[in-house]
Amino acid sequence: MKQAGLNNSQVRKHNKALFMHLMWRHKRLSKSQLAQLSGLTIPAASKILQALLEEERVQHSSATLSTRGNSNGSFELPAAGAWTLCLCIKPTSIELQLADARLVAQGEYQQITINALTPEQLLAEIEQVWRHTGKQWPKRRINLALAVHGQVDPVTGVSQHMPQAAWRSPLQLKFLLEEKLGVEVRVDNDCVMLALAEKWLNRNALSEFCVINVDYGIGSSFVINGEIFRGNLYGSGQIGHTIIDPQGQRCNCGRQGCLETVASLSTLKQLAQQRTPDAPPLTSRQLLAAWQAGEPWIVAWAQRAAEAIGMSLYNFLNTLNINQIWLYGRSCTFGDSWLQTLVRQIDINPFDPRDALKSRATNVHFGQLDRARQVLGIGYLYVETDPGAG
Repeated sequence: MKQAGLNNSQVRKHNKALFMHLMWRHKRLSKSQLAQLSGLTIPAASKILQALLEEERVQHSSATLSTRGNSNGSFELPAAGAWTLCLCIKPTSIELQLADARLVAQGEYQQITINALTPEQLLAEIEQVWRHTGKQWPKRRINLALAVHGQVDPVTGVSQHMPQAAWRSPLQLKFLLEEKLGVEVRVDNDCVMLALAEKWLNRNALSEFCVINVDYGIGSSFVINGEIFRGNLYGSGQIGHTIIDPQGQRCNCGRQGCLETVASLSTLKQLAQQRTPDAPPLTSRQLLAAWQAGEPWIVAWAQRAAEAIGMSLYNFLNTLNINQIWLYGRSCTFGDSWLQTLVRQIDINPFDPRDALKSRATNVHFGQLDRARQVLGIGYLYVETDPGAG
């Protein structure tokens, strides 16, 4: 297949996008830092910065970032522009973190308990949170970025299926909220939120990695060549519905033996209820506390769950060969022994040269971003949709 080279205009466009990517990751950089990070010369960096200044995509700052020689200050993202209220939505809770135009956190991370039994109630709860935030910052235009559990169409902003919801019909979150509030709304899956947080806020993240959220359900999101991979039907990342036991328990998706039926906290809650059917249902927090206290059956279950998750990871690693995996979710409370049990399943991968090439071998880590920065990740949907920044 014939491949064309890049003309001067395309090269300039590429370099400007690269600079904007660096600016969104670092927020403020000097000209020499931009040149170093991009591999360009100082004169070339000057031309790109001048173009971005003229387009008002960056602004000059008097802040000095270098302690050596003469300094002409630094460059930063513009302070003007819409703010973003980042929300992680479930029928039982709303987590929120407000961010300014540079996606720098403003105010404190919060979690609010709700009980939305209908789509209308959920929409009303979101609206109330947005209006309350607007009263605190009356001079700011505040857009919305929503992370939602379950399958989401990020183009239309429709929540196709929310596992913990009492309803089963799709919910047009983007359209209904934009019509009601008159602001821009972005919607995506909560695992995409984690992947965006890692991509933009973790400087140790590689260009290809995976995040796995092991909680009420089990979800994942892949970043390949620096881009979120969603698939044509936006169903990528459904690791919780890989088959572990074909003869196993029936899953909510209709199939039998999905990973979620073996290793999710919802399954642990169901097992606890079966053991003591006459007792009040235990919460995930109570079950995790029982594990910490050494409850034998929960300790044994957690180890089996880690083995099952490791088996699923082994299967897709043989296909995708992603070498960096970040684990999030309340199941991470199970700690290092749980993690090592999971990793042992991956260690049998004959195509992972763990001993020969340590730097390139698969590494599985607990995620290091706190919850505020995790929720902040969904705000980067606005950066991702900017062709000159993502």
